[in-house]
Amino acid sequence: MKKLIRLIFWLGYYFFARHLPRSNVIYSFGSKKIRAFFLKRLFKKFGKNVNIEPKVIFFKLSQSEIGDNSGIGMNSRIGTIIIKNDVMIGEELMAISQNHKFSNLNEPMWKQGWQEDEPIVICDDVWIGSRVTILPGVTINKGAIIGGAAVVTKDVPEYAIVGGNPAKVIRYRR
Repeated sequence: MKKLIRLIFWLGYYFFARHLPRSNVIYSFGSKKIRAFFLKRLFKKFGKNVNIEPKVIFFKLSQSEIGDNSGIGMNSRIGTIIIKNDVMIGEELMAISQNHKFSNLNEPMWKQGWQEDEPIVICDDVWIGSRVTILPGVTINKGAIIGGAAVVTKDVPEYAIVGGNPAKVIRYRR
C-alpha cells in the first residue's frame, strides 16, 4: 500500500506539479505550495519554505534531503543529494551522483553498468549559479558561492568563491 501511495505522489509531481508556472509570477496559482505538497511525500527529508521551480527532475528522491529556506532553479537534473538550509540554486543545475563503470577495456562501457551512487552534499548558506555541474561525491561547504557554468569536480572549502572548468577557488568571502 505504501508503494502505491508513493507512486501516486510521484505521478502527481511528474505529470502535474512540475509543469506548473514559476513560483514568483502573478499567475502561479500556488504552484510553489503544490510542488512542495507532492515532493514532501517523496523526499527523505523536506524542510520548511522550500521552493522547487518548474521542470526539475530528481533521481533517488527517497534518499535525498532538502533543508529549510532552500530552493532549486528551473530545469535542474538532480541525483542523490543532501541540501542543507538557506541554499540558493540557479537554473539548470546538473547534480550527478552516479557514473558509468569503465574499467574493463574489453567490454563496451554501456555494458559495464553503474558505479556506486555517491551523494552530493550542499551545506548551509550556499549559492550555486546557473548551469553548474556537480560531480559524484562532492561536498560544497558552508557559505560557498559557485559561479555560473562551473564544473565542480572536488570538494569546495567554506566561504570559497569558485568558478571555471574544472572549478577552482577564485577568492574567499572573508
